[in-house]
Amino acid sequence: MASYFLEDFAVDQLFESSGRTITEADLTFFSMISGDWNPIHSNVEFAKKTRYGERVVHGVFGIAISTGMLHELGIFEKSIIAMLGFKNWNFLAPLLIGDTIHLQLRITSVEPGKSGRSGKLGRLFRLINQNGIVVQEGECDALVLTNSGAAEQNQAAAA
Repeated sequence: MASYFLEDFAVDQLFESSGRTITEADLTFFSMISGDWNPIHSNVEFAKKTRYGERVVHGVFGIAISTGMLHELGIFEKSIIAMLGFKNWNFLAPLLIGDTIHLQLRITSVEPGKSGRSGKLGRLFRLINQNGIVVQEGECDALVLTNSGAAEQNQAAAA
């Protein structure tokens, strides 16, 4: 998919990534990277006695995976300046080994900047599992180039 610039986005526009199955290796690697070895993630016998009956993949793994799925869409490849932060992120259902999740991205606002070279996009992320259940959702605004801002950037790079 080609990069989108600020003018290419509209409120309520939807984008969806392909699916990805969460594996045992994902859980283990994320425990190693984060240092979070809470028994709900790492102890099968402990997890059997919880409300979920099995180990739960780290909630913040969902945030990390959603940014990778966002990159897969390709729509921000040449236009993104910066992510402005996550807010109102909610863990609505557990992420489990074997779940296949995908990202649904909805544009919630398009605000041109004063310079005309960039603007702010409101974005709602939804991670949805194989059963159509939204397991996580949250907002992550971004600063994005306009077409003219991208042209200026390309001219500066060529000089």
